[in-house]
Amino acid sequence: MKNIMVTGGCGFIGSNFIRYLLSAPDFKEDMRIINADKLTYAGNKESLADIPGRFPGQYVFVYGDICDKGTMEKIVDDYDIDTMCHFAAESHVDRSIVEPDTFVQTNVVGTFNLLEIFRRRKDRMVLFHHVSTDEVFGSLGKFDYFRETTPYNPSSPYSASKASSDHLVRAYVHTYAIPATLSNCSNNYGPYQYPEKLIPLMILNAYTGKKLPVYGKGLNIRDWLYVKDHCRGIWEIMNRGKRGETYNIGGDCEKKNIDVVCMICDILDGMEPLKSGQPRRELINFVDDKKLRPGHDFRYAIDFSKIQVELGWAPEESFETGLEKTIRWYLKNPEWVNLVQKKCSEWLQRHYNQVT
Repeated sequence: MKNIMVTGGCGFIGSNFIRYLLSAPDFKEDMRIINADKLTYAGNKESLADIPGRFPGQYVFVYGDICDKGTMEKIVDDYDIDTMCHFAAESHVDRSIVEPDTFVQTNVVGTFNLLEIFRRRKDRMVLFHHVSTDEVFGSLGKFDYFRETTPYNPSSPYSASKASSDHLVRAYVHTYAIPATLSNCSNNYGPYQYPEKLIPLMILNAYTGKKLPVYGKGLNIRDWLYVKDHCRGIWEIMNRGKRGETYNIGGDCEKKNIDVVCMICDILDGMEPLKSGQPRRELINFVDDKKLRPGHDFRYAIDFSKIQVELGWAPEESFETGLEKTIRWYLKNPEWVNLVQKKCSEWLQRHYNQVT
């Protein structure tokens, strides 16, 4: 791997991955990252503002839409790309319910374009790594875990579009023998996450004393994974994972949504109490998930024993330490938060006005 194209590198996980990679001890001086991003509402060059100066010659940003095949072909040829790490995707369930066509176009057609470009240059290509989600598996009951062999059962337009892109990658492996790997991860959290997601939304609302909208009774369960642990797992797969294989990357950290929100409230109360003296838990506002998020999956949990046994990967960050780091990052970076919130679409503003 010499010239690695990271699609969606200005997004939450993509920007963290680029930061991780450039500082990784096995990222050599002759290696280069080409960040191709369309800069949608969730893609922010500000998340990597310091990188060009710190890593001259090893990092390049190129504006590009994965749905524009011609532009992507030019990027691949101009920069002699030999590896693709594909993050670019529409990724919010609520938005997919209102705008499913955007998700199909980006997540399915965009992935197809990249696979075609890769296939037609297969003789010079090293790896196509596809980053996916545990949401493709649907909802779990109180027991059991998602495994790499779990049948797909997506519940939203978002998860259905990601499931479709996963199937396309596997089909290209079997039909065209392209060297590819896939990863399905649990819910990520950490720095640079867009404020529509649960943890940053709750941090920012709770800090300023706004209501905290929680779907249903907050009993839905998610497995949480600190973003740096996820990035480390992806890099392990890209370097040592078996081509054609899928690896689940989980956090071994199941939490009810209400418990996550309460932890955020308590940490912030300890750091900086509200001037009113009101405990932040009193800001919690339960909202109707049947109306605002139909088909809300009850539980996600990942069995990551495959990557643990084969590659020696396991999460290093505990939820308690990771959450505190995340809260402190958001409080210390108001400029980034303000810039990102200004990009918030009218649709997003309308949506959260409904629930807050």
